[in-house]
Amino acid sequence: MNPKIGVIGGSGVYEMGGLEAARWVAVQTPWGAPSDEVLTGTLNGVEMAFLPRHGRGHVHSPASVPYRANIDALKRLGCTDILAVSAVGSLRADFKPGDFVLVDQYIDRTQARQSSFFGPGCVAHVSLAHPTCARLGAAVTRAATGITLHQGATYLAMEGPQFSTLAESRLYRQWGADVIGMTGMPEAKLAREAEICYASVAMVTDYDCWHPDHDAVDVAQVIATLTANAAQARGLVASLPQHLPARDAPCPCGCDRALTWALITAPARRDPAVLDRLDAVASRVLRASG
Repeated sequence: MNPKIGVIGGSGVYEMGGLEAARWVAVQTPWGAPSDEVLTGTLNGVEMAFLPRHGRGHVHSPASVPYRANIDALKRLGCTDILAVSAVGSLRADFKPGDFVLVDQYIDRTQARQSSFFGPGCVAHVSLAHPTCARLGAAVTRAATGITLHQGATYLAMEGPQFSTLAESRLYRQWGADVIGMTGMPEAKLAREAEICYASVAMVTDYDCWHPDHDAVDVAQVIATLTANAAQARGLVASLPQHLPARDAPCPCGCDRALTWALITAPARRDPAVLDRLDAVASRVLRASG
């Protein structure tokens, strides 16, 4: 099976050039409208779908991003893999502004977001022990030529939109978090529930406020670093298709089978209205269970 790559662009990454037969398409979902239309096309013969997480012009705050609609829309478009690009602050001295980081773990400190497609009427519990796809991450690493990419990091997802207090920043470092951002969750959780392989590349824009020489974070500083990194981020995305081969077997990480044993509500007790909303994200297991 040939992959179809979904790319979720974060702050500073609102478009993707180089797509053949590119067009913006509107996708309707049971969870409302996605952040924006989705730019579809092909790149090096591989189907791509690009969605700006905050919308073109950055109209969504981290808390108002319609995460469920975004993941559902990419699932409806047939995406097998999602590469998420985001801006983060660094909680480590060796993760410098301008560096890129391949995230593989999360600490979720968000508070006011819908973090699951499931709930009353159809309950499910997926594993998040390893919330990103190592297979897709390896392809990202091969595509990351000419940039500094740190392998493996724990992402502290905060609610925002304010930046951290100094006490919080110091606490998160004690917890072992490596980078801090506002959009990694619940996005990674929802991708797992939708059985889509997910990898996250974070662009370091600042040192948060723990660093004695960088005791405050301001938007101007973040935007300046994002602007400098945007071309490198687009280059990484453009290189990814040639490093992600056709999938001739199930994902070795099990991402595409995450729901196999996750649905706990008995079929006879599942709410038909809830199942209607799950027609894309859970179609494989719902068909199998009748």
